[in-house]
Amino acid sequence: MNRFLCEISAVLRNFESILFGRYPFPPGSLGLIVHSPSETTTTPQPFSIKDFIGDGFLWAVPKHRRSIEVRMKRKYGSPQYKMKTLYENKKLQICDTCGNYYESGILCGFCYDKVRKETTLIKEKIMKKLHLKPIDSDVVVLYEGEKGEHADEFWEGKRIVEMEKPRPQWFSKNLLQKTTQPNATTKEVKPEELG
Repeated sequence: MNRFLCEISAVLRNFESILFGRYPFPPGSLGLIVHSPSETTTTPQPFSIKDFIGDGFLWAVPKHRRSIEVRMKRKYGSPQYKMKTLYENKKLQICDTCGNYYESGILCGFCYDKVRKETTLIKEKIMKKLHLKPIDSDVVVLYEGEKGEHADEFWEGKRIVEMEKPRPQWFSKNLLQKTTQPNATTKEVKPEELG
């Protein structure tokens, strides 16, 4: 009888190794613990997570890279099964200034690119002329022919950066000026005389 139980135990261990491969569960995890009558009873070993994990852990990571064909099928569908329809973008508008298309809710990319390039030129000019000195007075950006519009006393105490080209049409003169509106004196924002 004892030999029969040992053989069943060996069969179950083989079955465990087939099921779980290199990462077996602790011995006797299938529920059959065989003790021969001749063995002395020992205290059971405490369960350890190291016994459970074994040499390592199999994480759920992809084993192979998805090919371009598979990626395109996932994105657009397949003619044999189901094609994913492409929807038209109904949020496109035409820019009033340049005539290019842009999506509503965002800036026109073509117009913004012009502004970005001009701003970069102004920054480079300021870095060449003024370097990184502390700001103690206003910086005025002047284009061709704009210095003669005011008297020389007007420009005293101001740091002037001159651009050697005419001012772009979209870049108005008052963009860099401080506001001329006086600060609000009232703290109440409730509208009056509504009826």
